[in-house]
Amino acid sequence: MGIQLKPVQALDLWRGAIVESVRRDAPDLSARQMALLLTVYLTQPAHTVRGLAQTLNVSKPAISRALDRLGELGLVKRKVDENDRRSVLVQRTVKGSVFLREFGDIVVAAALESHKDTFEQP
Repeated sequence: MGIQLKPVQALDLWRGAIVESVRRDAPDLSARQMALLLTVYLTQPAHTVRGLAQTLNVSKPAISRALDRLGELGLVKRKVDENDRRSVLVQRTVKGSVFLREFGDIVVAAALESHKDTFEQP
């Protein structure tokens, strides 16, 4: 069974998750940084700057800037591709996995809190 959300409910869910993230003093990521992080973790590797730029439809410099920030936070790391030294691979980290697992828990908790009548608990 799919979950049916109205746009205002989806926004309230997102708001609840973001507010809880701020309360927990989690890293303050831009929408681009979060989209990039989620793409790296939720889609099959290998990830390159070029491939991520194409996937997200943004420039390579924009991806590089976002990766700089995510790398500073330890959420991803870059590694030169041993098969093609001109290419840089973007890799997951334990810290990034933990961050997203906790953020996923925040989203679930926000969903259950905001829409108790909409969502079924497992």
